[in-house]
Formats: sequence, C-alpha cells, structure tokens
Amino acid sequence: MKPEEAKRQRASQIKSDAYEIYDASTYEEAKQRLDQFIKSWKSLEPKAVQVFQRDIELTFTFYQFDDDLHRHIRTTNHIERLFREFRTKSDEIGAFPNETSCLTVFFLVIERDHAKHNRKSVAKNS
Repeated sequence: MKPEEAKRQRASQIKSDAYEIYDASTYEEAKQRLDQFIKSWKSLEPKAVQVFQRDIELTFTFYQFDDDLHRHIRTTNHIERLFREFRTKSDEIGAFPNETSCLTVFFLVIERDHAKHNRKSVAKNS
C-alpha cells in the first residue's frame, strides 16, 4: 500500500472511531468510548488526539437532553436546514422593509418547522 493511501485509510479510520463516540446512547458510554479512542490512537496520532480532546466535554452537552433530541442537537443539520429555508423565503421576498418584517418571517419559518416536528411526534406515538 502506498503511503498516501495508508494515510487516507488511517484518517478515515480515526474519523470513524471518533464518530462512534457520539453514537453512544449514554454519557457514560460515550466517556468509555472516548477512553478507548484515546488508548487506540494516542501513540499513533498524538497531535490529532490532543486536538480532539480539547474541550470535548462541551460536545457531550446533548446528553443532558431527552434521547429523542440527541440527533437534532449533536449535528448542525437541523440548524442548517432551518437557515436554508429562511434564505429561500427571504430570496422570494427580496428586501425586507424593516427588521421586524425580517424577524417575523424568521419566526414563521421556525413555527412551521416546529409544527412539522409535532406532526411527526404525534404520528410516531400513535
């Protein structure tokens, strides 16, 4: 195997192992996975592990919320989608006459998203 290919493969594996930490269902399990990650990679990639560990406790904050919310909190997908929807609406409008009109549209986009989430929750619990 060529060195470049080996480097890519190692990078892919370290990313995969890091993502597995956040797939843990509890904070305690995530901490165990983090410890295993450090043991596995510290000797091979000490700088990467050092950077990864920096402020990592802050990234575990989502474990303080209900399990149903974890995937929404731990990724930025939900936030990015919300902003994309707002940009789409603001592009349709063109220019806002004042700050209040802009905030009103943003509020309505959030309300619509909230309503979608509620419908999914009701359907899921039925």
